[in-house]
Amino acid sequence: MGKITFYEEKKFQGRCYNCSSDCADLHSYFTRCSSIRVESGVWVIYERPNYKGFQYILCPGEYADNQQWMAFSDSVQSCRAIKNVYGNAWKLRLYERPNFGGQMVECTDDCPSLYDAYKVREAYSCVVSDGAWVFYDLPNYRGHQYLLEQGEYRQHADWAASSPGIGSFRRITEF
Repeated sequence: MGKITFYEEKKFQGRCYNCSSDCADLHSYFTRCSSIRVESGVWVIYERPNYKGFQYILCPGEYADNQQWMAFSDSVQSCRAIKNVYGNAWKLRLYERPNFGGQMVECTDDCPSLYDAYKVREAYSCVVSDGAWVFYDLPNYRGHQYLLEQGEYRQHADWAASSPGIGSFRRITEF
């Protein structure tokens, strides 16, 4: 499944908690999270319990401070391992209107700028048929992150976005 370790202090100091499965409420294990070590698997961590709030996608590696995973705070309250990251097929379809309406764009690779590549700034709905993806609300893989696994997303709120603006997206793979 994978292994992730959370540390209360920067540079892997202070109290720590090892996790190897999904956890809907981490608050009893640590009060804040300032660094993380991902030994295996690809994880999504959430700022609030029950997989709510801002999302951050972490591949194997060391994150010595929360700026390295682009966090807005030191709050990490839940986490889960991402499935469908092993393989060689990724495919998604973006639609300019809710419920799969309007113009459709099919993608199989990373996209640093949705507008530059397709002249599209917003996606109101999406179908992920292969792999797992992360959407960013700004170009060049910056801003808020949104995990999309296989399935249908009839409106942008289905992937927890407050607006349909997508600046970039990439495939989630374990490096």
